Amino acid sequence: MYSGEKSVDSILQQGYEVKIGEYIQRGWEIMQQNLGGFIGFTVILLLFSFIPAVMPERLLPLVNAVVNVISPALSAGFLIVAFKIIKRQSTEFGDFFRGFNSFLPIFLTSLLVGIFVLLGLILLIIPGIFLAVAYSFSVAFVVGRNFDFWEAMESSRKIISRNWFSFFIFLILLALINVGGALLLGVGLLFTIPLSSCALAAAFDDIVGLPASDRAGI
Repeated sequence: MYSGEKSVDSILQQGYEVKIGEYIQRGWEIMQQNLGGFIGFTVILLLFSFIPAVMPERLLPLVNAVVNVISPALSAGFLIVAFKIIKRQSTEFGDFFRGFNSFLPIFLTSLLVGIFVLLGLILLIIPGIFLAVAYSFSVAFVVGRNFDFWEAMESSRKIISRNWFSFFIFLILLALINVGGALLLGVGLLFTIPLSSCALAAAFDDIVGLPASDRAGI
């Protein structure tokens, strides 16, 4: 159910509940509305991630750099399509690539999140884990609410920190679902990877909300 957008301040003042089972169920319902598209895009994403494995060794530094730069905007396609479905908008396969419309803020968000999490892991491990969870909504804020990279990161950190442990359990459960998908000869990942993104989109819509207008990446 589309909940409409809420201000970050109101969320922090009123609080919220993390409904883990509901988000996973709703994520599955979202995915079913464009199952072929989600599976097809997952195939493209997986093939893209395997490009470095088939490249000559001398080209690996360059290829890895290109893959790392492009991957965040490409992966954002899951959220963009999920958000459109939540808002009952029609979707087409090209929507999965609309993350490139917000390429710079998505890239900067992913880069800074990666740096902060890595520094946290190097220092004491626990700060890195905390930040990895706290920044989970960062890209969703960029493509769903049109926030710039720093505003997206800070909004995600503030909101998720209020209910951090529940989000930690939620993300651990999504990770276990993907492990299960990998154990099914890897074929299960075609379902579990998009399911995870759709569940995260459902959580974002419930807690943060989405604008009615198409002013962001969706």
